[in-house]
Amino acid sequence: MAIIRTYRLNEKNELQFREAWFQQFDDEELGQFVINHGAVGHMSKTNEVLDVTADRADELFAGFVETCTAEGYAEIANEDQSWVIVQYALKTAEGTERDHYLEKKAVEALTGHLAWRGLGTVESSDFGNRKLNIRILSPAPKLAVNAIKVCIREAKLDFTKMSIATAAYDSIDNARMAHPLPAKPFSLN
Repeated sequence: MAIIRTYRLNEKNELQFREAWFQQFDDEELGQFVINHGAVGHMSKTNEVLDVTADRADELFAGFVETCTAEGYAEIANEDQSWVIVQYALKTAEGTERDHYLEKKAVEALTGHLAWRGLGTVESSDFGNRKLNIRILSPAPKLAVNAIKVCIREAKLDFTKMSIATAAYDSIDNARMAHPLPAKPFSLN
């Protein structure tokens, strides 16, 4: 599923997003073209065009890009975004079966929660030395940190063992703790 994600600052200096994707289901000729939009950090609104062929989706993508450009929306390069790292302390070096379940549920919850608010994408997750790290690429890291706390609580995942750090795209090894405060040293390893 291809996706085009664009952003702009409005006249009040608020970051807005607009994204589009085409989705086909297994063995079906027709799919749906979806446009999702709103203020970054807030639940978005969605418009759908149903029963779309792949050729028609290409035309809709072209129109979407043209409209976005005309209205001041543009894609943000990865290098211009920030990393937000959600980290869980673990009792074992590689993680238990329960920890792997936590990873699956946290990634699933964060993926949807952040995407529907234009706050970023879950890029990867891994188990390190007694740690589970979930890496998120975000155009608005401060808003993402707050949304992550809400998401993890709502999903009833272990909030007490979680910490969150942020880092510039090109210096993830210099991540700084953003939750809990006061900040403590933070390491991915």
